[in-house]
Amino acid sequence: MNRILLAEDQVMVRQGLKLMIETDEELKVTGEANNGREAIILCEKQAFDIVILDIRMPVMDGIEAAKIIQSRWSKTKILMLTTFDDNQYVLETLKVGVSGYILKNGDTDSLLRSIRSALTGGLAIEEQVAAKVMPVLLKRGENKEPDPSLTPRERAILKCIGEGLSNDEIAERLALSVGTVKNNTSQILNKLALRDRTQLAIYAIRHNLV
Repeated sequence: MNRILLAEDQVMVRQGLKLMIETDEELKVTGEANNGREAIILCEKQAFDIVILDIRMPVMDGIEAAKIIQSRWSKTKILMLTTFDDNQYVLETLKVGVSGYILKNGDTDSLLRSIRSALTGGLAIEEQVAAKVMPVLLKRGENKEPDPSLTPRERAILKCIGEGLSNDEIAERLALSVGTVKNNTSQILNKLALRDRTQLAIYAIRHNLV
């Protein structure tokens, strides 16, 4: 059973999301919060596999909460919940190391798909979000070449990470073991002096690997 913390200040939205999430028997909303501060307090009391944070909340917004959760509970996956009308919010939280973005008006299938992707190490970005964010990232990456120390295999894995694939999906595409993918990912992080998978995805996009 995967434990989920849902932080959203609109009660009706939160209840609707909970109902959709729990249609999957492997997912359980074990914590609910009205704002980022309450989410932090709950994380101090119990462990969660995934924290879903609304970007805009009173008292403490989702961006600040994500920064704190990432720094204190680095193994917890974070998904940001948004209506997405400001690119900068997404770009800022990408730097934090979140596992993706889900839209408040999305359907059950896309919600569950994003959660499963995050749980398996993927980067989940809804198409509407990607359509607005990717051009910004690509513009920032014009004419940038990836680090020459990367091997062909490492470049291939980095490309897959940039596409949002999980370790299992990368292993299947490149005919590698999951352990080999994990080991190579660690080596790439060390070579590029990056912190996490999200930063690798951004690197891949900015350096024209995707």
